[in-house]
Amino acid sequence: MSSQLGDKRTRKDWLHFVPFAIWLVYCMFFFLQPDVFKYNDGLIVMNLDIPPIKTTTYTGDPLGLRNYVNIATIIHIVIYNIILTRRLLLAVRKKGETVFNTKDENLRSIRNSFYHFLIVTLILIFVKSTYESDVGDYLIFLYICFMIFLTSYQIMNASSYYLQTSSFLEGPVLKYEKSSLAKEDKAIILEAISNQMKNEKYFLSSTASLSGLAKSINESSHHVSQVINEKLGLSFFELLASYRVEEAKEILNTEMGKKLTIEEIAERVGYNSKSAFNTAFKKITSHTPSSYRDS
Repeated sequence: MSSQLGDKRTRKDWLHFVPFAIWLVYCMFFFLQPDVFKYNDGLIVMNLDIPPIKTTTYTGDPLGLRNYVNIATIIHIVIYNIILTRRLLLAVRKKGETVFNTKDENLRSIRNSFYHFLIVTLILIFVKSTYESDVGDYLIFLYICFMIFLTSYQIMNASSYYLQTSSFLEGPVLKYEKSSLAKEDKAIILEAISNQMKNEKYFLSSTASLSGLAKSINESSHHVSQVINEKLGLSFFELLASYRVEEAKEILNTEMGKKLTIEEIAERVGYNSKSAFNTAFKKITSHTPSSYRDS
């Protein structure tokens, strides 16, 4: 999310994983215990009315930290929510908009993610204040599963893969042979796509998608995909890459481009990953961004 707000990724970002690493190492005290200890511990955690197995006393929590892990987790998440809220408010104010009414796709994506994190936090507080031990954790897992399914749906909806039509029994068929889109309509859609890419520079958004492009020109994803395929001979992602690479080439040819890192240039043209940028750039130009700049 920080990269979507314009932050540069640094090695300090790894510090966010320190609490997780510490807790993972501490959990080794539990993982190394005998199975009978874990069985008895599970009975206690799930609050089951089953007599434990008599055994030698072990401890998987020598410092007693497990009594505080729930409150520490809640505090940890709340702090991140506060930071995200502040960053989000500052970002929308710079654009003269509000959190609830912003046209920026990045900010809308971050805002919606914040809603989900806030709901998870509220469920976590409710569960830990209502149920004993870990009995109510399934409520948290249910909502997280809902988030995963929702995210998967959005990815599938934005992908052009599912617009393809083929059959292993009948062989490949034309994707758009039953399309009712007229030539005049295709020309209008193509002009709108060109305007979004060349003038509005839609491709610079790190969350650019086929559905997002279609929404920006008030067309269906299927029609936009059809026009890109038939008129340009490209897939949406190939079209996106071509504009991003051309933009990167322009930056690399400037004095500023000689000072920026490849990762910074990748972020400026819409890539969240340096490796993805390098792959696309080399595929289109037969050069890596570094070798292109040097030449």
